[in-house]
Amino acid sequence: MNTLDVIRITALAATLFNVALTVLVLTRDFRSMLHRVYLGWGISVTLWNLGVFHLSQPISHEEAFMWAKVLQLGVIFMPVTLFHLCVIIAQARRVSRLMPLLYLVHAAFAVSLLFNKFIVDVRLLDVGYWSVPGPGFSFFSASYCVITTSLVWILYRKQKSAPPTQRTRLRSLLLAIVGLWVFGTNDMMPILGHDTYPLTHIKFYPLGSLAAVFYVVIIGYSVLQHRLLDIQVTMSRFAAQLVRLLFMMLVGFLLLLLASRLAPDQFTVFSFIAAGGVLFVSSLAALFLFPQFFGKGSDTLERKILGDKFEYHARVQNLIQTMRSFPDPEYLLHELEELLAGTMRVRSYQIFLLDDTTRGFKLFHCHPAIPDSAMPDIQLDSPVVLYFQQTRSKYLSCNLVYETDNESVLQREARRQLHPFEPEFCFPFFVSNDLIGTMLLGPKANGDLFTPHDVRLLTELTSNVGILLNQIRLRQQLQVVHEQDLLGRMSRGLAHDLNNLLTPVQTLLQLFREARINQDTIDELLPISLRNLETVRTYVNEALFFSRSAKIHGKLGLLDETAREAISLVSPQGDSKGIRILLTAATEAPIEMDSVLIKRLLCNLLSNAVDASPSGSQIEVELAPLPRTESNRQWFRLKVIDHGEGISAENLRRVFTPYFTTKNTGDGKRGSGLGLAIARHIVHLHSGNLSIVSKEKKGTTVQLDLPSKLNQGQAPATLPTRGRRLEVAA
Repeated sequence: MNTLDVIRITALAATLFNVALTVLVLTRDFRSMLHRVYLGWGISVTLWNLGVFHLSQPISHEEAFMWAKVLQLGVIFMPVTLFHLCVIIAQARRVSRLMPLLYLVHAAFAVSLLFNKFIVDVRLLDVGYWSVPGPGFSFFSASYCVITTSLVWILYRKQKSAPPTQRTRLRSLLLAIVGLWVFGTNDMMPILGHDTYPLTHIKFYPLGSLAAVFYVVIIGYSVLQHRLLDIQVTMSRFAAQLVRLLFMMLVGFLLLLLASRLAPDQFTVFSFIAAGGVLFVSSLAALFLFPQFFGKGSDTLERKILGDKFEYHARVQNLIQTMRSFPDPEYLLHELEELLAGTMRVRSYQIFLLDDTTRGFKLFHCHPAIPDSAMPDIQLDSPVVLYFQQTRSKYLSCNLVYETDNESVLQREARRQLHPFEPEFCFPFFVSNDLIGTMLLGPKANGDLFTPHDVRLLTELTSNVGILLNQIRLRQQLQVVHEQDLLGRMSRGLAHDLNNLLTPVQTLLQLFREARINQDTIDELLPISLRNLETVRTYVNEALFFSRSAKIHGKLGLLDETAREAISLVSPQGDSKGIRILLTAATEAPIEMDSVLIKRLLCNLLSNAVDASPSGSQIEVELAPLPRTESNRQWFRLKVIDHGEGISAENLRRVFTPYFTTKNTGDGKRGSGLGLAIARHIVHLHSGNLSIVSKEKKGTTVQLDLPSKLNQGQAPATLPTRGRRLEVAA
């Protein structure tokens, strides 16, 4: 196979590669100015390579002159279209103002080509026909040098100051253009009268078409890997195999070219094409039929070329398909950590879930572990929550490198709130229209940026993880209800036994009093016995509450008025210790409730606060509406804050445990250990939540969240407006 055959094959390969890439670009978005300019560039490269292909054929002088004009027409518009393309990608707006003038100049060169002023003839060399320049070509050469040098300089300057993602794109583009520039200039040597390389006797050899092949490969790879040309391509496992195959074919093509040059007499066009076909078929068989055939060795180079997004794709899809069958959250968290920290190699991630008790977002899981002091306070009115609720966005990019649009005020506030974690992205967990949590994702350990494909996969993953985590939350709520049911059954049995045991004791004490035995003994023991009996009966009645209160029939009332009534009932107990109870209500709070149970609940909480508070202190009761998250009902939060000794961390974990008490003093009665358990049960009957926050020596805050309606689906009731009283002191 001679030199001309190699030139034909190379030119034909460059034409096919370029047409394929141009079609890919146009099918994505023809309305884009960037893609329309690329069409002009693609047509210019195609005309150039078609001209090279025909000029290496055995044709007549007249045909060669015609194809030389076709080739030169492509050459004329290649610099200006490439310059325009790169100006758009690099966003060099000042330079873009020169484009109409440049197009006008090159249109003049095209006109000179029609009148035989650009090239005047062709001459036959060992490597085919070559153009003989005219006066127009001299001006074009000067323009070509200015444009290409300016282009390389602009891209080099832009990539140094560009964000990391844009910098990667510009560097790939710069590499492709420099290669095309150097080897394209090489092909201009015979036109300028140089048949050998300067200062040598080495004959000229055309390399432009080969450079065009490499240009298409680099640009095509950058489109797939770095979203060059605003083209977003989802890379599946099939696409990964196809890219591997193309790289293998490119290496084989180069080796065949080298072999054909070392032994030209042993190669024909048929043998060259046949060898390429055999390489293609055998490579295809090795890739798809024998995937383990080349299983040894390191995949470092492949990961560098292809990235690891294909492994992400397989692992994420597998996790999405299997997570619905996970038996418990621990298994999900283990698999999630393997994927994020193991496969994707992120430095850190945190998962926050909505806590039904506090109506705030608490840390559910993280990697690595972080101290509690670093936790941000994420509530329903926090910027992060408001951003996702208002925009319904699939993610929030916390690193401005990924941001392409103008930053809104809410986005800025949300990023500022999440800044302590230094995340790259924040993904929401939506179930229907409700936000139940978020996942913060830190940067990759190797410093690489997340690609658009990574973000799409993570968006799909978090959508499914959110659904599963919500199912876990619902199971936990059902477990709480089940525990309450068990507690009710236990209380019934225990109450029955206590009544049977203590009724004879009360009868015996009454008989002793009627017999008028030793009066001193009676006066000493009888009051104690009767008080203890009354305590036991209270204990029994509280235990029976769980079995009696299976459901309630709420009526519309004002929570703030009920709170004032409860304060007035506890006031005598507070006055005895000089304790002042202050109610602050931001607004009226109309809710559906069993006012007797709610009053009992508040009296219990206030009584506990009085017992825990030092003499002369103050108890604050705060009532305020929560940010609306449901369309059919409003939530209200009531806090009872004391400044007493507080509760130890160990006891705080047990305060809702039935029959657990630390109250051996106070109002003279030992606590039954059921007060807070009953309080939480009353709150759950009203579809609300109760939580306690306390630190030793710093007091206790009991937080009560209640909805305005017991049944979320029913129509809202109305309540006559009453005068508002904002403070009540006791």
